[in-house]
Amino acid sequence: MKLIVGLGNPGPEYAYTPHNAGFLAIDRIAVICDVQVANRRGRALTARTKLAGHDVLLAKPETFMNLSGLSVAALLHELELGVEDLIVLYDELAIPLGTIRIRERGSAAGHNGVKSISGVLGTEEWTRIRIGIGKAPTETGGIVKSGGKDFLLAPMRKQALKELDESLDQAVRAVEAVLTKGVGAAMNEFNRKVEPSS
Repeated sequence: MKLIVGLGNPGPEYAYTPHNAGFLAIDRIAVICDVQVANRRGRALTARTKLAGHDVLLAKPETFMNLSGLSVAALLHELELGVEDLIVLYDELAIPLGTIRIRERGSAAGHNGVKSISGVLGTEEWTRIRIGIGKAPTETGGIVKSGGKDFLLAPMRKQALKELDESLDQAVRAVEAVLTKGVGAAMNEFNRKVEPSS
């Protein structure tokens, strides 16, 4: 069994904001697997299903982004899984919109959901699929608001959603690759397309 968690904020007002890319990725997997992410457990909405031949639990924490780790830890404990069984999908400002990147470990880089998970689990050694949402547009004078918070929590425009849609499909394929080939092989396959080595 693998735990696949998408990060986001609950509530319709956040549904199509950049910060909810992780929730949208879980929704995309659910559509493919023909399940509803609607069971409440571990402070999350969940669905059990099979993906790429593996038993998985899809989860969307209801704790709000900054407390995501509480839900992830509760689910891992309930399912008797270790951090090696965890895959987390979330938005990433440092990656261009329409692209993704897989990592086996890493710092939070200012992402409060990631900070919460690593803090509660006591390790940064867990697999993550970062969904690019691009940088916040600059204001007059070329200054970006601190952390791009307004950008992260504002509904996305149609063109941006269209580009995000493509990366959600990539994210699903990336999860399948991690499940079937392992993280290393999946990184070789997907990260090459994101940031060619200089």
